[in-house]
Amino acid sequence: MSDDKVKVRTTVNGARVERDTEPRLLLSDFIRHELGLTGTHVGCEHGVCGACTVLVDGVPMRACLMFAVQASGRALETVEGLAPAPGRLHPLQEAFRDAHGLQCGFCTPGILMTMKAFLAEHPDPGEAEIREALSGNLCRCTGYQHIVDAVKLAAERGR
Repeated sequence: MSDDKVKVRTTVNGARVERDTEPRLLLSDFIRHELGLTGTHVGCEHGVCGACTVLVDGVPMRACLMFAVQASGRALETVEGLAPAPGRLHPLQEAFRDAHGLQCGFCTPGILMTMKAFLAEHPDPGEAEIREALSGNLCRCTGYQHIVDAVKLAAERGR
């Protein structure tokens, strides 16, 4: 390892990962460019839009606001880790499909990761709670109603 790189050891979607990276490499760039997991989208690069949201030890975090080295020793989950098996969808993904909760899809990975953590803590949310939880994720295509409907549907199916 050269002097200007640091070792990042983490778990991503259940698989151990070890890479030598630049100390100032953003987690979003590490996920996309070092690991090839391009479902984590980069929108604003300021932590405002939520498109880059991943779960870090089960907590939604903006990958554009973290350095990859900060993920060392932690468990990461990206949208690619949602599906339980090839050809199958996570129940939240199924609900988004069934309730038409997406349009262009750019914001969808970040919203899915945010809502996965939200539903784990709030299995029976009301519409106001869902809208509050969604408030950190921007979607330019929808009026959010179908997204809210999809989250409600996922919660109903999960009970």
